[in-house]
Amino acid sequence: MNLDNPKDIARIDTENMLDLLFTFPGQCEDALSIGEGTTVRSRYRRRYLNIVFTGLGGSAIGGDAVKGYTAGEINVPVYVNRNYALPHFVNKDSLVFAVSYSGNTEETLSAYVDAKKRKANTIVVTSNGKMKDLALKNDETLIVLPKGYPPRCAFGYSFIPAVVMLAKLGLIKDKSKEIKSAAHLLRKLAARSLMPEIRGRANISKTIARKIHGKFPVIYASSRLESVVTRWRGQLAENAKTLSSSHLFPEMNHNEIVGWKNPAGVLNKFTAIMLKDGFELTRIKKRMDITAAILKKAGFDVLEVKSIGKTFLERMLALVYTGDFVSFYLSILCGQDPTPVDRITYLKRQLGR
Repeated sequence: MNLDNPKDIARIDTENMLDLLFTFPGQCEDALSIGEGTTVRSRYRRRYLNIVFTGLGGSAIGGDAVKGYTAGEINVPVYVNRNYALPHFVNKDSLVFAVSYSGNTEETLSAYVDAKKRKANTIVVTSNGKMKDLALKNDETLIVLPKGYPPRCAFGYSFIPAVVMLAKLGLIKDKSKEIKSAAHLLRKLAARSLMPEIRGRANISKTIARKIHGKFPVIYASSRLESVVTRWRGQLAENAKTLSSSHLFPEMNHNEIVGWKNPAGVLNKFTAIMLKDGFELTRIKKRMDITAAILKKAGFDVLEVKSIGKTFLERMLALVYTGDFVSFYLSILCGQDPTPVDRITYLKRQLGR
């Protein structure tokens, strides 16, 4: 497949995932408007001991992003739950975001019921389905998202309205200017480095996709970028139907760095990807540089992806957006339509029988 040929791309991308990628900056702006237009019930304005996001897949990644983005500011712990039940610590002093884009995710519905039993204050984030019905019935604060997206393509909607809600509750500062600035930066990044018409090394996402095609990518970053690493891994799986793995610094230096020796017959297909914020702690930067040198000396390819932007939000979303395009172009190289997720659909159908 030729990534510079629009016809090759269109032949594989039959459901136009590419258009959804183009519109992501606008989605971020729309998500900001949705958050600003959502009324928070007075009962939510209180002191909390913890905040929990409960969801799965594309609906959970927004919680991961909130956790990473607010870590340096918020004064209560943020936890992301991906299960049928909530952690034991959730109680009446907890704020729970129940996030299900479809509104029918069985694990999230179960966790929502659990939250109600524990008398936690719950904010529901959904586009439709049973979650919306329950939220209206129980007079919850309800964030209604636009319909019609694959859940993983609604990342801005699962992330930004929750940030706005936390600001409205006084848990973090207002982020509207940062969000608008980030959307503007994403448009410039796409025009300069990601769009299909950009060829050669100028297109960073095509370059990475070509280098990891037929390889097993191992994605590394500092712990502050955990949500970005998770997003890359999920997008490679769902869009490009490609397995990958990930780990974080500094923990990676205490175990996984030694594992790049075996199984010897497989490792020649491995490629390391280092996601760099540029504002990591000095010791983390040093660890990443030494690790890259060790892997290169051992004969492995190490790809470095550097963020752009002034604020952490800009840099975080720039890395997310680059990874989304990498997964898209890799799907084309693999001859895989990026939109359908047949095995997930089949699994849900079997569970529903």
